[in-house]
Amino acid sequence: MAEENTTNQIGHHHPITRMNRQINSIFFDLGFEVVDGPEIEDEWHNFDALNIPEHHPARDMWDTFWLKGENPRTLLRTHTSPIQIRYMEEYGAPVRIIAPGKVFRNEATDATHEAQFYQVEGLLIAQNITLAHLKTTLTTFFQELFHADISARLRPSYFPFVEPGVEMDISCFLCESKGCRVCKQTGWIEVLGAGMVHPNVLSNVGLDPEKWQGFAFGGGTDRFAMLKYGIDDIRKLYTGDLRVVNQF
Repeated sequence: MAEENTTNQIGHHHPITRMNRQINSIFFDLGFEVVDGPEIEDEWHNFDALNIPEHHPARDMWDTFWLKGENPRTLLRTHTSPIQIRYMEEYGAPVRIIAPGKVFRNEATDATHEAQFYQVEGLLIAQNITLAHLKTTLTTFFQELFHADISARLRPSYFPFVEPGVEMDISCFLCESKGCRVCKQTGWIEVLGAGMVHPNVLSNVGLDPEKWQGFAFGGGTDRFAMLKYGIDDIRKLYTGDLRVVNQF
């Protein structure tokens, strides 16, 4: 009779779990509350309230999984921004939250894209808020996340729920901005989209845009994990291969 293997197997946290915990911890220290919301959303919270009405060209930015036979129309959320809308509808302002969670997009998979992935979005609403507050908050976050002396830059971009909108790059902590494969020899890594909350979004949740201002941002948790842990293919995070998980 074969001898029974009684060796205890020690469990490991999945890299996405580790990354979520680190993100939540850093923002908690920065005074943000972590909030959650439904993965099945209605059209109002996922699009309309975020300044993306039906037939708006910006809807093409999100390849959506619609659910059949539902009225009003429902979908698998394409981002965690609906959580921000629900929070403002219920609590008003001021607001200082992050909303991590799984999102779904109807797109082909490759090394950097998946049909389901994790995202974290943040929202701060108060008075006299500027882009300087956004840049300082996020620079501090990335310095803590990657344990490096990171610089940041903002580039103009478009997202319908913010105005102005920006893309944020951080200095490459892997090569110290000298140029490498990850930063494509530029010394900079694009990490997330952000901007000042659009006045229409504030009005849609009953807030006076003349009184309240704020910033919002959103980035891929999977992307942050890939950068920090040196994972070169997002699909490795979802195969269930224990050789990946057991490294953590």
